[in-house]
Amino acid sequence: MTTSASPSVDATASQPETRTDGRPASRSGGLVNLALRLVPAAIMGQTLAFKFSAAAEPVWIFTQLGVEPWGRLATASFETLAVALLLIPRLSALGSALTVALMAGAVGSHLTVLGIEVQGDGGALFAMACVALGLSYVAAWRQRAELPLVGKLLGD
Repeated sequence: MTTSASPSVDATASQPETRTDGRPASRSGGLVNLALRLVPAAIMGQTLAFKFSAAAEPVWIFTQLGVEPWGRLATASFETLAVALLLIPRLSALGSALTVALMAGAVGSHLTVLGIEVQGDGGALFAMACVALGLSYVAAWRQRAELPLVGKLLGD
């Protein structure tokens, strides 16, 4: 007589992965969340070397704003922190919120002092700041329950 042992079945294997708010997670939602974090991180990250090295364009920008050099270095430091937070999934809600604040300042500076086009860039810096602001706002809103202090007020 031949008996075949039935394989053990993990009861949790068939259950969908859940998010921190208890709703089921989806693969496409995970990819969207990843893009909402990586695009702003890339936008800010690619400008950091120019800010820290005192390249001509950031020096000109922060001189126009009246905060050169300390404003440039503080902004670069906070952008470095935001990029790091965006790359750590558990802390990405904080990174998104910090990015919203930083990019709101950048967009505001363009609209009030610098203008849309800076030194013949065709508005590229302004456009990148707008993209980073918009994506980070969406990411922060999607993760609002994870934000300290305001998460309980804004959460579902």
